Amino acid sequence: MQVPFNALGRAVADQRDDLLRATTEVLDSGWFVHGSQHAAFLSELAAYLELPHVVGCGNGTDALEIALRAARTDSRSTVVTVANAGGYTSTAARAAGLRLRYVDVDADTHLLDPSGLGHAVDDDTFAVVVTHLYGRAADVGAVRSALSGRDVTVIEDCAQSFGARTPVGAAGSLGDVATFSFYPTKTLGAIGDGGAVATRDPALATRVAQLAQYGWGSKYEATLSGGRNSRLDELQAAYLRVRLPLVDAGNATRRAIIARYADAASSRVRVLPADDASHAAHLAVLVTDDASDLASHLAAEGVGSAVHYPVPDHRQAAFRDGTDHVLPVTDALVGRILSLPLFTELTGAEITKVCDVLARY
Repeated sequence: MQVPFNALGRAVADQRDDLLRATTEVLDSGWFVHGSQHAAFLSELAAYLELPHVVGCGNGTDALEIALRAARTDSRSTVVTVANAGGYTSTAARAAGLRLRYVDVDADTHLLDPSGLGHAVDDDTFAVVVTHLYGRAADVGAVRSALSGRDVTVIEDCAQSFGARTPVGAAGSLGDVATFSFYPTKTLGAIGDGGAVATRDPALATRVAQLAQYGWGSKYEATLSGGRNSRLDELQAAYLRVRLPLVDAGNATRRAIIARYADAASSRVRVLPADDASHAAHLAVLVTDDASDLASHLAAEGVGSAVHYPVPDHRQAAFRDGTDHVLPVTDALVGRILSLPLFTELTGAEITKVCDVLARY
Protein backbone atom coordinates (compact mmCIF):
# COMPACT_ATOMS: atom_id res chain seq x y z
CA MET A 1 0.00 0.00 0.00
CA GLN A 2 1.30 3.44 -1.00
CA VAL A 3 0.23 6.35 1.20
CA PRO A 4 0.38 9.63 -0.76
CA PHE A 5 1.41 12.85 0.93
CA ASN A 6 -1.73 14.42 -0.47
CA ALA A 7 -4.52 13.41 -2.85
CA LEU A 8 -6.66 16.41 -3.77
CA GLY A 9 -8.69 14.38 -6.23
CA ARG A 10 -10.35 12.43 -3.41
CA ALA A 11 -12.09 15.53 -2.05
CA VAL A 12 -13.16 16.53 -5.56
CA ALA A 13 -14.62 13.07 -6.08
CA ASP A 14 -16.55 13.25 -2.81
CA GLN A 15 -17.90 16.73 -3.61
CA ARG A 16 -18.27 16.28 -7.36
CA ASP A 17 -22.04 16.80 -7.62
CA ASP A 18 -21.98 19.97 -5.51
CA LEU A 19 -18.96 21.36 -7.37
CA LEU A 20 -20.58 20.69 -10.75
CA ARG A 21 -23.79 22.36 -9.57
CA ALA A 22 -21.78 25.40 -8.48
CA THR A 23 -20.01 25.48 -11.86
CA THR A 24 -23.31 25.35 -13.71
CA GLU A 25 -24.74 28.18 -11.63
CA VAL A 26 -21.80 30.41 -12.50
CA LEU A 27 -21.87 29.53 -16.21
CA ASP A 28 -25.62 30.08 -16.42
CA SER A 29 -25.37 33.43 -14.66
CA GLY A 30 -23.10 34.86 -17.36
CA TRP A 31 -21.22 36.79 -14.65
CA PHE A 32 -17.66 35.64 -13.96
CA VAL A 33 -15.96 38.32 -11.84
CA HIS A 34 -17.37 40.10 -8.78
CA GLY A 35 -20.84 38.68 -9.19
CA SER A 36 -23.38 37.14 -6.83
CA GLN A 37 -21.20 34.16 -5.85
CA HIS A 38 -18.36 36.50 -4.87
CA ALA A 39 -20.67 38.69 -2.81
CA ALA A 40 -22.31 35.71 -1.10
CA PHE A 41 -19.02 34.05 -0.27
CA LEU A 42 -17.54 37.20 1.27
CA SER A 43 -20.71 37.63 3.36
CA GLU A 44 -20.56 34.01 4.54
CA LEU A 45 -16.83 34.28 5.22
CA ALA A 46 -17.33 37.44 7.29
CA ALA A 47 -20.02 35.71 9.32
CA TYR A 48 -17.79 32.67 9.90
CA LEU A 49 -14.88 34.85 11.05
CA GLU A 50 -17.18 37.22 12.97
CA LEU A 51 -15.52 40.16 11.25
CA PRO A 52 -17.32 43.02 9.49
CA HIS A 53 -15.03 43.55 6.51
CA VAL A 54 -13.68 40.94 4.09
CA VAL A 55 -12.14 41.66 0.68
CA GLY A 56 -11.45 38.91 -1.84
CA CYS A 57 -8.27 38.81 -3.88
CA GLY A 58 -6.38 36.61 -6.30
CA ASN A 59 -4.26 34.54 -3.89
CA GLY A 60 -2.74 34.50 -0.43
CA THR A 61 0.50 36.26 -1.38
CA ASP A 62 -1.45 39.08 -3.01
CA ALA A 63 -3.46 39.28 0.21
CA LEU A 64 -0.26 39.73 2.22
CA GLU A 65 1.15 42.36 -0.12
CA ILE A 66 -2.11 44.30 -0.24
CA ALA A 67 -2.51 44.15 3.55
CA LEU A 68 1.04 45.43 4.03
CA ARG A 69 0.49 48.27 1.57
CA ALA A 70 -2.81 49.18 3.22
CA ALA A 71 -1.30 49.12 6.71
CA ARG A 72 1.55 51.44 5.76
CA THR A 73 0.31 55.00 6.16
CA ASP A 74 3.59 56.87 6.75
CA SER A 75 7.26 56.66 5.77
CA ARG A 76 8.12 53.68 7.98
CA SER A 77 9.13 50.70 5.86
CA THR A 78 10.18 47.76 8.06
CA VAL A 79 8.17 44.56 8.51
CA VAL A 80 9.04 42.10 11.28
CA THR A 81 8.18 38.43 10.81
CA VAL A 82 9.56 34.91 11.15
CA ALA A 83 11.94 33.20 8.72
CA ASN A 84 10.56 29.64 8.88
CA ALA A 85 7.20 30.09 7.15
CA GLY A 86 7.98 29.52 3.49
CA GLY A 87 8.94 32.98 2.29
CA TYR A 88 5.43 34.21 1.51
CA THR A 89 5.51 37.28 3.74
CA SER A 90 9.06 37.98 2.59
CA THR A 91 7.95 37.78 -1.05
CA ALA A 92 5.03 40.11 -0.41
CA ALA A 93 7.14 42.60 1.53
CA ARG A 94 9.82 42.70 -1.16
CA ALA A 95 7.15 43.21 -3.83
CA ALA A 96 5.86 46.18 -1.84
CA GLY A 97 9.38 47.64 -1.57
CA LEU A 98 9.64 47.05 2.17
CA ARG A 99 12.48 46.08 4.48
CA LEU A 100 12.44 42.80 6.39
CA ARG A 101 13.62 41.98 9.87
CA TYR A 102 13.29 38.44 11.19
CA VAL A 103 12.58 37.31 14.73
CA ASP A 104 13.21 33.81 16.07
CA VAL A 105 10.58 31.20 16.85
CA ASP A 106 9.66 29.16 19.89
CA ALA A 107 11.39 25.77 19.96
CA ASP A 108 8.21 23.88 20.93
CA THR A 109 5.61 25.51 18.69
CA HIS A 110 7.78 26.86 15.82
CA LEU A 111 5.71 30.05 16.04
CA LEU A 112 6.93 33.62 16.49
CA ASP A 113 8.57 34.12 19.89
CA PRO A 114 7.18 37.42 21.26
CA SER A 115 10.20 37.82 23.56
CA GLY A 116 12.29 38.64 20.50
CA LEU A 117 10.19 41.59 19.43
CA GLY A 118 11.83 43.96 21.89
CA HIS A 119 15.06 44.07 19.90
CA ALA A 120 13.54 43.43 16.46
CA VAL A 121 11.03 46.29 16.45
CA ASP A 122 12.42 49.80 16.02
CA ASP A 123 11.21 53.27 15.00
CA ASP A 124 11.05 52.23 11.33
CA THR A 125 8.78 49.24 12.03
CA PHE A 126 5.15 49.68 10.99
CA ALA A 127 3.96 46.05 10.94
CA VAL A 128 4.53 42.64 12.51
CA VAL A 129 3.27 39.63 10.55
CA VAL A 130 2.33 36.68 12.77
CA THR A 131 2.08 33.41 10.86
CA HIS A 132 -0.20 30.74 12.32
CA LEU A 133 2.16 28.04 11.09
CA TYR A 134 1.04 24.47 10.33
CA GLY A 135 -2.49 25.50 11.39
CA ARG A 136 -1.71 26.33 15.02
CA ALA A 137 -2.93 29.72 16.20
CA ALA A 138 -0.06 31.81 17.56
CA ASP A 139 -0.41 33.81 20.78
CA VAL A 140 -1.37 37.13 19.23
CA GLY A 141 -2.21 38.52 22.67
CA ALA A 142 1.41 38.04 23.75
CA VAL A 143 2.55 39.76 20.55
CA ARG A 144 0.28 42.70 21.29
CA SER A 145 1.62 42.89 24.84
CA ALA A 146 5.20 42.92 23.54
CA LEU A 147 4.25 45.81 21.24
CA SER A 148 2.46 47.80 23.94
CA GLY A 149 2.88 51.51 23.46
CA ARG A 150 4.06 51.18 19.86
CA ASP A 151 2.09 52.16 16.78
CA VAL A 152 2.61 48.87 14.97
CA THR A 153 -0.01 46.99 12.94
CA VAL A 154 -0.38 43.29 13.75
CA ILE A 155 -1.10 41.28 10.61
CA GLU A 156 -2.17 37.65 10.98
CA ASP A 157 -1.12 35.31 8.19
CA CYS A 158 -3.92 32.75 8.33
CA ALA A 159 -3.03 30.89 5.15
CA GLN A 160 -2.59 27.66 7.11
CA SER A 161 -5.02 28.23 9.97
CA PHE A 162 -8.47 28.77 8.51
CA GLY A 163 -10.99 27.52 11.07
CA ALA A 164 -8.68 27.62 14.08
CA ARG A 165 -10.49 29.06 17.09
CA THR A 166 -8.94 30.20 20.35
CA PRO A 167 -10.79 31.07 23.59
CA VAL A 168 -10.55 34.76 22.62
CA GLY A 169 -11.58 34.42 18.98
CA ALA A 170 -10.94 32.85 15.61
CA ALA A 171 -7.59 33.03 13.89
CA GLY A 172 -7.93 36.14 11.79
CA SER A 173 -9.84 38.10 14.41
CA LEU A 174 -6.98 38.52 16.88
CA GLY A 175 -4.84 41.16 15.16
CA ASP A 176 -5.55 44.36 13.25
CA VAL A 177 -5.87 42.69 9.85
CA ALA A 178 -5.69 39.11 8.59
CA THR A 179 -4.82 37.46 5.30
CA PHE A 180 -6.03 34.14 3.93
CA SER A 181 -5.01 31.79 1.14
CA PHE A 182 -7.45 29.45 -0.55
CA TYR A 183 -4.79 27.47 -2.40
CA PRO A 184 -6.17 23.95 -3.02
CA THR A 185 -4.21 22.31 -0.18
CA LYS A 186 -5.45 24.70 2.52
CA THR A 187 -8.06 23.86 5.14
CA LEU A 188 -10.46 25.89 3.00
CA GLY A 189 -9.17 25.29 -0.51
CA ALA A 190 -10.41 26.42 -3.91
CA ILE A 191 -10.06 24.55 -7.20
CA GLY A 192 -7.31 26.99 -8.12
CA ASP A 193 -6.05 30.13 -6.43
CA GLY A 194 -7.80 32.62 -4.19
CA GLY A 195 -7.26 34.78 -1.16
CA ALA A 196 -8.85 37.32 1.16
CA VAL A 197 -8.09 40.09 3.61
CA ALA A 198 -10.25 40.60 6.72
CA THR A 199 -10.37 43.36 9.34
CA ARG A 200 -12.54 45.25 11.81
CA ASP A 201 -11.14 48.58 10.64
CA PRO A 202 -13.37 50.15 7.97
CA ALA A 203 -10.70 52.59 6.77
CA LEU A 204 -8.19 49.79 6.38
CA ALA A 205 -10.78 47.67 4.57
CA THR A 206 -11.43 50.52 2.15
CA ARG A 207 -7.73 50.83 1.34
CA VAL A 208 -7.47 47.06 0.83
CA ALA A 209 -10.42 47.06 -1.56
CA GLN A 210 -8.93 49.96 -3.51
CA LEU A 211 -5.49 48.37 -3.73
CA ALA A 212 -7.00 45.08 -4.94
CA GLN A 213 -8.58 46.92 -7.87
CA TYR A 214 -6.07 49.31 -9.39
CA GLY A 215 -6.16 51.77 -6.48
CA TRP A 216 -9.51 53.04 -7.74
CA GLY A 217 -11.48 55.43 -5.58
CA SER A 218 -14.22 55.17 -8.19
CA LYS A 219 -14.25 53.32 -11.49
CA TYR A 220 -11.32 54.32 -13.70
CA GLU A 221 -10.08 56.88 -11.16
CA ALA A 222 -6.87 55.69 -9.47
CA THR A 223 -6.54 57.61 -6.22
CA LEU A 224 -4.32 55.27 -4.20
CA SER A 225 -0.81 54.37 -5.37
CA GLY A 226 0.35 50.77 -5.34
CA GLY A 227 -2.90 49.36 -6.69
CA ARG A 228 -3.08 46.17 -8.73
CA ASN A 229 -5.59 43.78 -10.27
CA SER A 230 -6.19 40.99 -7.75
CA ARG A 231 -9.65 39.46 -7.83
CA LEU A 232 -11.34 36.33 -6.47
CA ASP A 233 -13.30 35.05 -9.46
CA GLU A 234 -16.86 33.74 -9.47
CA LEU A 235 -15.99 30.09 -9.99
CA GLN A 236 -13.57 30.01 -7.06
CA ALA A 237 -16.06 31.87 -4.86
CA ALA A 238 -18.73 29.32 -5.76
CA TYR A 239 -16.43 26.39 -4.98
CA LEU A 240 -15.43 27.96 -1.67
CA ARG A 241 -19.10 28.35 -0.76
CA VAL A 242 -19.48 24.58 -1.24
CA ARG A 243 -16.51 23.87 1.00
CA LEU A 244 -16.90 26.46 3.77
CA PRO A 245 -19.54 24.42 5.69
CA LEU A 246 -17.16 21.43 5.69
CA VAL A 247 -14.20 23.20 7.33
CA ASP A 248 -14.85 22.52 11.01
CA ALA A 249 -15.47 18.80 10.55
CA GLY A 250 -12.41 18.50 8.31
CA ASN A 251 -10.21 20.23 10.85
CA ALA A 252 -11.44 17.92 13.59
CA THR A 253 -10.76 14.85 11.44
CA ARG A 254 -7.19 15.94 10.74
CA ARG A 255 -6.57 16.75 14.41
CA ALA A 256 -7.58 13.18 15.23
CA ILE A 257 -5.13 11.87 12.62
CA ILE A 258 -2.30 13.93 14.13
CA ALA A 259 -3.17 12.52 17.56
CA ARG A 260 -2.89 8.99 16.14
CA TYR A 261 0.54 9.78 14.71
CA ALA A 262 1.72 11.34 17.97
CA ASP A 263 0.62 8.32 20.01
CA ALA A 264 2.26 5.86 17.63
CA ALA A 265 5.60 7.57 16.99
CA SER A 266 8.75 6.07 18.44
CA SER A 267 10.84 7.90 21.02
CA ARG A 268 13.03 9.19 18.18
CA VAL A 269 10.19 11.29 16.82
CA ARG A 270 8.14 14.16 18.26
CA VAL A 271 4.93 14.93 16.39
CA LEU A 272 3.81 18.50 17.07
CA PRO A 273 0.45 18.27 18.86
CA ALA A 274 -2.90 19.54 17.60
CA ASP A 275 -4.81 19.14 20.83
CA ASP A 276 -7.79 21.44 20.38
CA ALA A 277 -9.69 23.76 18.06
CA SER A 278 -6.94 26.39 18.22
CA HIS A 279 -5.12 24.17 15.69
CA ALA A 280 -6.64 23.85 12.21
CA ALA A 281 -4.40 20.83 11.50
CA HIS A 282 -3.19 21.98 8.13
CA LEU A 283 0.08 20.05 8.39
CA ALA A 284 1.24 17.11 10.52
CA VAL A 285 4.80 18.14 11.35
CA LEU A 286 7.32 16.17 13.35
CA VAL A 287 10.78 16.84 14.73
CA THR A 288 13.54 14.24 14.71
CA ASP A 289 17.33 14.30 14.76
CA ASP A 290 17.69 13.46 11.07
CA ALA A 291 14.62 14.23 8.97
CA SER A 292 16.29 13.00 5.78
CA ASP A 293 16.86 9.59 7.33
CA LEU A 294 13.26 9.38 8.48
CA ALA A 295 12.01 10.48 5.05
CA SER A 296 14.02 7.64 3.52
CA HIS A 297 12.54 5.20 6.03
CA LEU A 298 9.02 6.38 5.18
CA ALA A 299 9.65 6.25 1.43
CA ALA A 300 11.00 2.70 1.65
CA GLU A 301 7.72 1.73 3.29
CA GLY A 302 5.61 3.56 0.71
CA VAL A 303 4.70 6.61 2.79
CA GLY A 304 4.96 10.09 1.29
CA SER A 305 6.43 13.04 3.17
CA ALA A 306 7.57 16.63 2.58
CA VAL A 307 9.52 19.40 4.31
CA HIS A 308 7.84 22.65 5.33
CA TYR A 309 10.18 24.50 4.89
CA PRO A 310 13.75 23.46 4.04
CA VAL A 311 15.46 26.89 3.70
CA PRO A 312 14.63 29.72 6.13
CA ASP A 313 14.06 33.15 4.63
CA HIS A 314 17.17 34.70 6.16
CA ARG A 315 19.23 32.08 4.27
CA GLN A 316 17.51 32.76 0.95
CA ALA A 317 19.54 34.76 -1.59
CA ALA A 318 16.49 36.74 -2.69
CA PHE A 319 15.79 38.09 0.78
CA ARG A 320 19.28 38.89 2.04
CA ASP A 321 20.04 42.56 2.55
CA GLY A 322 23.27 42.44 4.53
CA THR A 323 21.53 42.24 7.91
CA ASP A 324 22.95 39.61 10.25
CA HIS A 325 19.88 37.81 11.55
CA VAL A 326 20.74 35.65 14.55
CA LEU A 327 18.01 33.02 14.70
CA PRO A 328 19.38 30.00 16.57
CA VAL A 329 16.08 28.13 16.97
CA THR A 330 15.08 28.66 13.35
CA ASP A 331 18.47 27.43 12.16
CA ALA A 332 18.44 24.47 14.55
CA LEU A 333 15.17 23.19 13.06
CA VAL A 334 16.67 22.92 9.58
CA GLY A 335 17.10 19.25 8.72
CA ARG A 336 14.99 18.15 11.68
CA ILE A 337 11.42 18.76 10.51
CA LEU A 338 9.23 16.61 8.29
CA SER A 339 5.55 16.68 7.30
CA LEU A 340 3.46 13.51 7.19
CA PRO A 341 0.40 12.68 5.05
CA LEU A 342 -2.56 14.67 6.35
CA PHE A 343 -5.82 15.12 4.49
CA THR A 344 -9.40 14.43 5.45
CA GLU A 345 -9.86 11.57 2.97
CA LEU A 346 -7.03 9.39 4.28
CA THR A 347 -8.39 5.90 4.84
CA GLY A 348 -8.20 4.08 8.15
CA ALA A 349 -5.77 1.58 6.63
CA GLU A 350 -3.51 4.38 5.38
CA ILE A 351 -3.44 6.08 8.78
CA THR A 352 -2.66 2.77 10.46
CA LYS A 353 0.20 2.16 8.05
CA VAL A 354 1.76 5.58 8.76
CA CYS A 355 1.44 4.89 12.50
CA ASP A 356 3.10 1.51 12.10
CA VAL A 357 6.02 2.94 10.09
CA LEU A 358 6.52 5.71 12.67
CA ALA A 359 6.48 3.20 15.49
CA ARG A 360 9.21 1.14 13.82
CA TYR A 361 11.59 4.00 13.26
